[in-house]
Amino acid sequence: MILKIVILFLVFMGVLGMFGKLRRPKLLSRRSKCPDCGRHRIGKGPCPCKKVRG
Repeated sequence: MILKIVILFLVFMGVLGMFGKLRRPKLLSRRSKCPDCGRHRIGKGPCPCKKVRG
């Protein structure tokens, strides 16, 4: 009985993970990376590569 519950829980978590993986990268990938250097940006400010250049 407990084994069935554990297996169902793991299957449920796997399905949730697949749906989360499908939705999340599309939402965050546009905003979170700098188009010039490809570094991840944190916050709303400009990328550090733009601060150094000018």
